[in-house]
Amino acid sequence: MSREPLSIGRVIGEVVDNFCPTVKMTVTYNSNKQVANGYELMPAVIAARPRVEIGGDDMRAAYTLIMTDPDAPSPSDPHLREHLHWMVTDIPGTTDASFGREVVSYESPKPTVGIHRYVFILFKQRARQTVRPPSSRDYFNTRRFSAENDLGLPVAAVYFNAQRETAPRRR
Repeated sequence: MSREPLSIGRVIGEVVDNFCPTVKMTVTYNSNKQVANGYELMPAVIAARPRVEIGGDDMRAAYTLIMTDPDAPSPSDPHLREHLHWMVTDIPGTTDASFGREVVSYESPKPTVGIHRYVFILFKQRARQTVRPPSSRDYFNTRRFSAENDLGLPVAAVYFNAQRETAPRRR
């Protein structure tokens, strides 16, 4: 769970501050495509909500999962930074996101211009039912959201890249 790929991918810096990962988080699409930092996934693969497994050693602990796009609407002009794609709160430790409370439904990534980063960030909550969902998906700010909900630094993060699939060319 090295932080280095998160720094190289500018997730640390543009989305979150430097942190030390303390909880294992595994993100898997279509039951066989595990997300790894910096890997590219095709939009068809990421259309459906992934399975997100949360580690830890205490089922009584509660976690908040955020999926965000810091490159909206395009990496060269991210004036909508960040766009919130998904949020699940009150996820018990040692389980997966399906055991939590989905407060912002999963929105399939549909990048139109350039290569976008999609970041999954996990925070440990101070208590259950203490996280308030944001009012909008656009202009979401992970740092501000964390501060407003007293979440502190992340305990895990992973990101992947995606870009628009080009239509097959006919001759």
